[in-house]
Amino acid sequence: MTADVAETETPEIHHSHRDVTGGWLRPATFGVMDGLVSNFALVAGVVGGGATGKVVIMTGLAGLVAGACSMASGEFTSVSSQTELMQAEIAIERRELEIHPEEEERELAMMYEAKGLRPELAAEVARELTSNPAVALDVHVREELGVDPNDLPSPWVAAGSSFAAFAVGAVIPLLPFLFGAVSVLPALVLSALGLVVTGGIVGKITARPFWYGGGRQLLLGGLSAAVTFAIGLAVGTGLS
Repeated sequence: MTADVAETETPEIHHSHRDVTGGWLRPATFGVMDGLVSNFALVAGVVGGGATGKVVIMTGLAGLVAGACSMASGEFTSVSSQTELMQAEIAIERRELEIHPEEEERELAMMYEAKGLRPELAAEVARELTSNPAVALDVHVREELGVDPNDLPSPWVAAGSSFAAFAVGAVIPLLPFLFGAVSVLPALVLSALGLVVTGGIVGKITARPFWYGGGRQLLLGGLSAAVTFAIGLAVGTGLS
């Protein structure tokens, strides 16, 4: 094999990365956990207060719908605002490149100098990148704002994943009551299992041990449910 051929070969890629900027993991994870914990806490609270099975189901369903809608609207507004801010900043950078290309080129060269390139090489790299307006905008946005202008988070993805995830989490504590349970114990067991499984799955996704993610979520969810149950019990006793 000649040196020329070797130099033009595409290098092998020995690893790949997961999508960490798609905007789905955080709202989906938060949605499942929030739905499961908040609705189980709500169910535990009304059971502690002496509510009947029918009241528990109605309360749980109301909590599911209200929570899912709240999560979805909150995520949509939050991500929309973030994306609009990014787009406004990108528009400023685009305008600066059109009006002051020389200054922007020097600015880019200074950035590469700060990263360790020799001044001559930094200037050459900046000049080559600035010669293509689309590439220049992409590079400036990445370097100055730290975002990919072609991969901004989608508010619809965030809202949809939040709504669905919250609903999935929130229905778990309700299942025993939908099948005729009269005590909180079956919901407690099922919710605890759901917390361990979902927390463990998230732990595996984020390269943490299954037991770590599951145990952490079980602890947090258990504390929340215990506090709400105790308050419901105290209030119910006081009203009876």
